[in-house]
Amino acid sequence: MRVSRMLCSLVVASLVLVWLSASRAAHDPVVVGSLDVTGSDTLAGLMMRWGEQFERRYPGVRLQLQASGSATAPPALTQGTSRIGAMSRRMTDAELAAFVARHGYPPTRVPVAIDALVVFVHRNNPLEALSLSQLDAIFSDTRRCGADEAIDRWGEVGLDGVWQDRPIDRHSRNSASGTFGVFKREVLCHGDFRRDVNRYPGSAAVVAAVAESVDGIGYAGMGYVTAAVKPLALIDAQGQRREANAVTAIRGAYPLTRSLYLYINLPPDGELPPLERAFFDLVLSPAGQARVREAGFIPLPEAALQAARATLKLDADTLGPHPDSVDP
Repeated sequence: MRVSRMLCSLVVASLVLVWLSASRAAHDPVVVGSLDVTGSDTLAGLMMRWGEQFERRYPGVRLQLQASGSATAPPALTQGTSRIGAMSRRMTDAELAAFVARHGYPPTRVPVAIDALVVFVHRNNPLEALSLSQLDAIFSDTRRCGADEAIDRWGEVGLDGVWQDRPIDRHSRNSASGTFGVFKREVLCHGDFRRDVNRYPGSAAVVAAVAESVDGIGYAGMGYVTAAVKPLALIDAQGQRREANAVTAIRGAYPLTRSLYLYINLPPDGELPPLERAFFDLVLSPAGQARVREAGFIPLPEAALQAARATLKLDADTLGPHPDSVDP
C-alpha cells in the first residue's frame, strides 16, 4: 500500500509538471529564426560569444554577424538589411538624420559594455607613457591639439641610446571603424591622420602589425591587446598618468574610455519582437555580461545595466545581483 501511494504521488507530481510546462509554453513566444547583426569589428569577438551562448539557450536561432566596421551599421539599419547595428561609437548627426528621414523616429541606442581604447608599442620598447598632445603629433599632420611640431622619432618623446634616432612606425584602424572615429575625435582633436599611417580593417591586424615592428605604435580596444605588445599609460590634462583598467574606465579617469553599443530599429512605444527580446535579455543579464569580461572588456555597472533593460522594457525583476560590475 505504501509503495502504491508513493507511485500515485509521483504520477500526480509528473502530471502537474507537464501541465505547468505546457501552460508556460502556451504563453511564452517561440524564439526561432536568424538574427542579423551588422557593424563593429571591435565588438565581433564579443558578439560571437553572445551568439554561441544564445544558440545554446535557443537551439532554433542563428546569429548572423557581418563585422566590417561601425560605419556599416547605420546604413544597414536605415535600409532594413539588419535590425541590430553594433557600434564602438555613437551615431553621427548625419547617420541619425538619414535613419529618421526613412523611418520617422530615431534608432534605439543600447550600451552593452565599456571599453578603454589602448595605445601600445612593441613589447621591447622602453617607453611607458605618452600625452594626448604627443599622440596627436605622432599620428596627425594637422596637430590641432596644440603641438608645435610633428614627432617622427622615438628620441622626440624622451627615449635615448639606440632608440633616439629610430623612426616611428604608425598603425591605425581604417576610416570605417568606430575606433578610428574615436581616436580622430579624442586624440587628433578632429584633425587628419598623416598619409604614412598604415591602416587596417581589423583591430587584431593592428596589434599584429605592431607586434612585428620594433618601431611600431598603434591603438585598439582593450579586448584586443595581447602580450605581444606593450600598453602605454596616457598622461591626462592634469599631468597624471592613467592606466587603462576597469576602475579608471568606469570612473572616467582614463582619457580614452568609451561605451560599446547595439542600435536597434524600435518604433516609439513599440515592443521588441521575441527573437530580439530574448537576445537583449541575455546580453543585459549577469550571464551575458560575464561574456563581456571574458572578451577583455568591462561589464556595465549595475545602474547602467538596469537603465538599459528599462529602455527595452525588459523585466528587471528577473535580474539578480551583477557579480562582474564595478561601481563608479
